[in-house]
Amino acid sequence: MSNKRPDMNRHLSRRALLAGLSGLGAASLMAPAALAGELSFSLVDLRGGHDGDLAGLLPDAVDDQSRRFQRAIDEAAGAGRILRLPPGTFVVSNIDLPDGARILGVAGATRLIYGGRGHFLLAEGARRIELSGLTLDGANQRLGDHVSGLVHLRAVTEAIIEDVEIAGASGHGLTLEACGGRVSRSEISGAQLAGLYAVESRGLSITDNSVRDCGNGGILVHRWSIGEDATVVSRNRVMRISAQAGGTGQNGNGINIFRAGNVMVTGNHVSDCAFSAIRANQASNIQIVSNQAIRSGETAIYAEFSFEGAVIASNLVDGGTVGISVANFNEGGRLASVTGNIIRNLSTVGPYPAEYAGFGIGMAIEADAAVSGNVIEGAPKWGVLMGWGPFLRAVNFSGNTLRECGAGVAVSVVEGAGSALISGNMFDATPGGAIIGCRWNEVVTGDLAKAGAGQFPHLTIDRNAMA
Repeated sequence: MSNKRPDMNRHLSRRALLAGLSGLGAASLMAPAALAGELSFSLVDLRGGHDGDLAGLLPDAVDDQSRRFQRAIDEAAGAGRILRLPPGTFVVSNIDLPDGARILGVAGATRLIYGGRGHFLLAEGARRIELSGLTLDGANQRLGDHVSGLVHLRAVTEAIIEDVEIAGASGHGLTLEACGGRVSRSEISGAQLAGLYAVESRGLSITDNSVRDCGNGGILVHRWSIGEDATVVSRNRVMRISAQAGGTGQNGNGINIFRAGNVMVTGNHVSDCAFSAIRANQASNIQIVSNQAIRSGETAIYAEFSFEGAVIASNLVDGGTVGISVANFNEGGRLASVTGNIIRNLSTVGPYPAEYAGFGIGMAIEADAAVSGNVIEGAPKWGVLMGWGPFLRAVNFSGNTLRECGAGVAVSVVEGAGSALISGNMFDATPGGAIIGCRWNEVVTGDLAKAGAGQFPHLTIDRNAMA
């Protein structure tokens, strides 16, 4: 037991509170109007709260308080009340959150530290769980094999995580498995895996959070098989995401959407990720709109593999090896609108040896796509890679501006390539040519913007301007 005593001036006991209310009742005979508001608020607080100190919890005790904490949350949830924790530190392990658990701390001052035995906070099959105003510290202690996150919520209909700090997780910071609800205004840092891992979500919202300095991923929205997910990922700040487990894109992404359909990724600021700022893999009906993608280590914004439907609009990409890639028609990846993006300052140096077309490309596009109103500047190899071998179909590339690129548009002229319209674009300072024909990675024509596309009936090249 700790030799520290609770601060009696700071923590009001239930007996003292009841006595105070009794005194207020007597005084109200003389001044009812003056006391009505104060009395009303006191009664509401008494009904809705459950003081952690009254359950035997002691802030800043050096002892593990797991049993007391479990008893306190069980009692509060059973009574339909909020467990209100005072400022201070509590060391706990193996806490099972029952249905209706609501824990409220003092933001920045109430700290729960994982004691390293089994799991930290776990909920399974609950209708509603709420955590707010807490700092949750994993102390980098090992988690049991039955959980992947420091906070692991499984099959919770409405999970509410607000104003929570999560740090030092040996796995994911927060795992939401088959959950709905929302994660908002929270900060996750120092997770060895991903900051937030949401799988098989049910209408989840992830908004206004900060995720930083994680080992293998920032915000992951995944499914075990392809299906509708409908998660909204909005107004988050994601920064400094590593790829400690290696690979060529499986790890190191700021926001990663995998097999999850009907997801919106909007208004996020993502910087300094080892691979992509935003990577959508097998994610149909994806919207990637109005995001900042800064200093990405590989492709900044990616829609890849077997997807149908991608809207990529009004994003700003500054840095990366490829700005925006809408790829893998060979795997069924098709149907995209790519409009109003700015892509600049790309690099030919990537996180692994260059493959296929290599690095230093502003945009890659392949099938059933409208591409307009984009500005690409500073792509050392090509401004746009259009098609890859025979994998090109129905691409409309109109009204774009490309400048200071090694060449402008590199379009596939391989046998079997489908139709492409390249019209009304502006090319400035593209020494390798404005529009060139390629057989995979090999340039095989002169500048088609000058010579015309007569020998390639699948191409329509018209009204482009070259400075």
